[in-house]
Amino acid sequence: MINILVMTTISFLVQILGVGRYMTAYGIDYTSLMGFCLVWGMGGAFISLLLSRVMAKWMMGVQVIDPNTRDSDLQELVQIVYQLARGAHLSTMPEVGIYDSPEVNAFATGPTRSRALVAVSSGLLSRMNRQEIEGVLGHEISHVANGDMVTMTLLQGVVNAFAMFLSRVISFALAQALRGDRDDRDRGSSFFITYIVQIVLEIVFMLLGSIVIAWFSRYREYRADAGGARLAGRDSMISALEKLRRTYEYVDPNAQPAVQTLKISSHPKGLMALFASHPPLEERIARLQQGV
Repeated sequence: MINILVMTTISFLVQILGVGRYMTAYGIDYTSLMGFCLVWGMGGAFISLLLSRVMAKWMMGVQVIDPNTRDSDLQELVQIVYQLARGAHLSTMPEVGIYDSPEVNAFATGPTRSRALVAVSSGLLSRMNRQEIEGVLGHEISHVANGDMVTMTLLQGVVNAFAMFLSRVISFALAQALRGDRDDRDRGSSFFITYIVQIVLEIVFMLLGSIVIAWFSRYREYRADAGGARLAGRDSMISALEKLRRTYEYVDPNAQPAVQTLKISSHPKGLMALFASHPPLEERIARLQQGV
């Protein structure tokens, strides 16, 4: 929804400022329009990516752990992350953080593999043993090693671009159909109607695109589970997911929905499952048990 708001705002400002001249005397210059949509669509997505680590720290209240901390528990957490990162052949160690929350969860984010953040909740540290923590962190490190943050940003940018492109093409066709022999006053009202249609279509196409993005996000979760099994051991990964399945009741009432997609688990139901960033834990566990 934040992405839709950003792109809708950009579209409104572009219209008001009159930039992005893709209209000609003969109609739409489709090459210019696609270039315009790609620049704005990808630009908005990459701005979000560049701010991801800073925003996650702020929204979740993440406290970054000093690698030289003298706290033995925190030092152990840092060393587990570093060990897994080396196993995943990361050249730069990610930042390691902790955030105060009763939920049993963790997340990874950052604009690049060399500027990543891996954070765990205080609830996870208090309710999981070392083997389970290694499974969770192996999953998160796999996200970083796979470049999932950049991949999801590219996909979001493409969806943004196509939503902008199709909404403008369809609204232009509608404007041509309504124009006819109307006088100038009627043409002004038809322009307003087609502009509203453009905005509505842009939102609809972004929502439909979000279903595609969510499907790919669920696919990347299976990949991260497999990566976590390779790094920390299959038993550790299965044990971690089993613990997550048994701790659904520990939900943070102050949790930020905007970062739910970054975390290791979520459990939406009904129609919202189409927009779920994570597959059901039962399916993830079954895949690991079957060696898929």
